[in-house]
Amino acid sequence: MRGHLGPACNAVGYVDREILGINHLYKSPAWQHLKACTLSSPRSGPFREDAPGWCHANFEPEGLLSSISAILSGTIGIHYGHVLMHFKGHSQRLKQWLSMAIGLLVLALLLHFSHAIPINKQLYTISYVCLTAGAVGVVFSGFYILIDVWGLRTPFLFLEWIGMNSMLIFVLGAQGILAAFINGWYYNNPDKTLVTWIKTHVFIDAWDSWNLGTLLYVFFAEITFYGVLAGILHKLGMYWKL
Repeated sequence: MRGHLGPACNAVGYVDREILGINHLYKSPAWQHLKACTLSSPRSGPFREDAPGWCHANFEPEGLLSSISAILSGTIGIHYGHVLMHFKGHSQRLKQWLSMAIGLLVLALLLHFSHAIPINKQLYTISYVCLTAGAVGVVFSGFYILIDVWGLRTPFLFLEWIGMNSMLIFVLGAQGILAAFINGWYYNNPDKTLVTWIKTHVFIDAWDSWNLGTLLYVFFAEITFYGVLAGILHKLGMYWKL
């Protein structure tokens, strides 16, 4: 019998409910962007009047089973680092990275399109781990060629600065701490903030596309901002680390 990967009942949610208890799970609706839950899909929005009960249910996006997959993802990342340490030649390193990355991508696509284990970020399925780890390997190899093989270091110094303060950038950026702080200051109503105004008027309205505008906002606003911030901290010799 095939397992169920849908929101209503899946192994990830079942294990968390049985071991952690439903009252200890993340209470903010995790499925708010699905068609069954909102008319704004694929974006989050108000719930439909006929939304099923599981749309409102507690769900832990970083639960017990999904944490095992996350550990696997981190282990693959460590392997990429080991290749850098144990192989000294450019060609040797690239062969190791690309062979593993392409293998992971092929495995991810086979699992997904065969419907054996579909790619699902919420459940952090093995196919999702293979897809992201494989994509990271390809992108990392590309940057390695540009910077270490071809010597184009200067244009990518901002990435080096971000890497030197990766924990701080993660907390401020990926966790939305800085954006939440800025959004605490608004004009007339909570929707009129500096972040919202820049994202909406400079990017989304200018390109007449929510998806493209959001993508460009991330590239040209967020990454640029955090690159400059990390560069300033680097010049000041300030690094946040454990």
